[in-house]
Amino acid sequence: MNDFEEMLKGLTGTPSSQLPPVALPEESELDDHARYDRATFAFETKDYGRASALLEPLVEANPGNAEVALLLARSYYHSARLGPAEAVLRVMVARWPGDAYAHLLLARTLQRDGRAEEGAPYLKIAEAMGLDA
Repeated sequence: MNDFEEMLKGLTGTPSSQLPPVALPEESELDDHARYDRATFAFETKDYGRASALLEPLVEANPGNAEVALLLARSYYHSARLGPAEAVLRVMVARWPGDAYAHLLLARTLQRDGRAEEGAPYLKIAEAMGLDA
């Protein structure tokens, strides 16, 4: 029996209120993969501010990762931080012009900011790439 099985065996019958708390590492101690996992969880639980705070250093350290940049832009968008969302998305559509969703999200960001005319070309590009807007 390994150590984990021994520990579980000792907990059998123990009410969950008496179990020792699980200590999670501080955000400053996380490696990039764990930081991304935690950011994804925060995004999925609608904690967009926390998700963006976790993703910002990842995007800065890995500017070529479109998936992380898009999740950061979505986090900004959902937390109504439209300026930062627009900045990330403009970099994305310049760097990856074939990313239809980046075009769509940039259009929606500009629309939400009251600049629908400025967002119209990005919306047309996204539609031309097959996204239903």
